[in-house]
Amino acid sequence: MEPQATFSTCFGGPFMALAPSVYAKLLGEKVAAHRVKVWLVNTGWTGGPYGTGRRMNINHTKAMLRAALSGKLDGVESREDPVFGLRVPRGCPDVPPEVLDPRSTWKDPAAYDRTARKLAGMFHENFAKYSDQVTPEVRAGGVRIPT
Repeated sequence: MEPQATFSTCFGGPFMALAPSVYAKLLGEKVAAHRVKVWLVNTGWTGGPYGTGRRMNINHTKAMLRAALSGKLDGVESREDPVFGLRVPRGCPDVPPEVLDPRSTWKDPAAYDRTARKLAGMFHENFAKYSDQVTPEVRAGGVRIPT
């Protein structure tokens, strides 16, 4: 069965007593106060859509986690993802460079672009429910839907 995109507010929305923006603000304050480095690691899908792509290689995932936790990614050259606005390392020990650029793992880059635009639209639509509860800086940091 093909995986479906889902959006779960704070991974427990029904059990959260306050608005998601309250928890987001608290997280931001804790990250700033304790100078925490935050890394997102793709543990999901790469190389194409369902039926063509595959799960992320567990050894690459482990290598990315080791590098992030040991500080080996601190200060490494990065690029900005044009759709999601995230800073992405250009290199990571024991991880092929193409793994860090999801578009390059797809045989059809145009199909990747269409899929990224679709996902960005889904993020944007979901975030609209909360956008009036967050600061302009948070709104500006969201996904960009390429035309």
